[in-house]
Amino acid sequence: MTIIIILAIIALLVLWVISVQRKLVAQDERCQNSMSQIGVQQQSRWDALTASVELVKSYNEHEYKALKDIIAQRREITGNSTPEEAYAQDQAMNSVVRNIKLVAEQYPDLKANENYGKAMDSVNLYENQVRTARMVYNDTATKFNTLVRQFPGSLVASLLHFGVKEYIKEVPEKSEMPSMKI
Repeated sequence: MTIIIILAIIALLVLWVISVQRKLVAQDERCQNSMSQIGVQQQSRWDALTASVELVKSYNEHEYKALKDIIAQRREITGNSTPEEAYAQDQAMNSVVRNIKLVAEQYPDLKANENYGKAMDSVNLYENQVRTARMVYNDTATKFNTLVRQFPGSLVASLLHFGVKEYIKEVPEKSEMPSMKI
């Protein structure tokens, strides 16, 4: 009888470990998927920025070359990318947007160009989608990290070498409240 009880306890323990492992794997996959979604949205944003840069080309060759150099820094964000890599791409994209806006200020005809307006609207749309994808990633990473850090699941996570996920940092320029002065 004692052997049956011991075997039942061992069986329950094995089933529990399998259950926790499956939860960890599922949540890890969700983290990878959400990071991949950031890459998809950033790719769309880069495409919109590239179209804007092509418009700038017709106004000033110097600014065009500078923007093309920044766009050459573009890297693909995949499910295996790190939050730092996603952040670096955001920084590069923000640099392009700032430069395009500066060029548009210098060339009012560019700002009045219908294609420029459409391209910048697309950039803003994709920027919002990237922001949403970052929030989804951070929420997913929070759920994963909770599984990894909470006892008793932390025992299985450490045994199976699951570590916490890093969060995507907030872009500093976007955290400050814009001036409302008129």
